[in-house]
Amino acid sequence: MITAVHNLIYSDDPAATRAFFRDVLRWPFVVDAESSDAPEPGADAWLIFRSGPSELGVHPTSGEGYSSPRHHAVSLMCDDLRATMDELASRGARFTSEPVDHGYGIVVMVAVPGADDIQLYEPRHAIAHSLG
Repeated sequence: MITAVHNLIYSDDPAATRAFFRDVLRWPFVVDAESSDAPEPGADAWLIFRSGPSELGVHPTSGEGYSSPRHHAVSLMCDDLRATMDELASRGARFTSEPVDHGYGIVVMVAVPGADDIQLYEPRHAIAHSLG
């Protein structure tokens, strides 16, 4: 049986990306001491983060109102976008867009050091992440 979803972010600066998730988002993590980006074992051990409840949506690549290449995306959800932006900004987060209503929710893009931006949004759609 599947027990979880493990997301991957590929980064040009893994240490900075990990620091963002650890220090700005404050996600709990475990240290994988066996893995390392540094020459000495454990010097820059990989952090594996608990990302909390999750859900998965499948979006069309084409059809009426849709035109997108096939890809995967990571989005973070929150209950109050403005309050979440203020909290994250106080910890050093940088936003690369203003909040915009995309219909499914109010969306802002967050810069992730060493990696692509991540979408942060306040959903206006049915939520599945807390289903029993």
